[in-house]
Amino acid sequence: MKIKTLITATLLALSLSMVAQSQVVSRAYEVSLSDFTAPVTEHGGASFKACSSCERMLVRVTASTNYSINGEAVPFADFRRVVMDIKSRGNADVIVLHHLESDTIKSIRVSL
Repeated sequence: MKIKTLITATLLALSLSMVAQSQVVSRAYEVSLSDFTAPVTEHGGASFKACSSCERMLVRVTASTNYSINGEAVPFADFRRVVMDIKSRGNADVIVLHHLESDTIKSIRVSL
């Protein structure tokens, strides 16, 4: 009985130390399209406000950034064209996945 308790306590202590060492690598932001500006080029930057009282953020996109509209992956040129043509920008949502270590955007998803 004491061996099981000792093993359980040891595993619990190890798992707690692993949790303490974990770190956030990416942060997702859900913003309205009216608070989002699409990148001009494939190696440019996208700007957005994480909240209505937050300052605008400018984060770089790369060739490996993924773009999708309504769940369908699209190339950058198509993404930019569709986003620029949206008339009711307040009714569309954007999810931006920001990789904190590289300070780049991993993906941008627009839901109409």
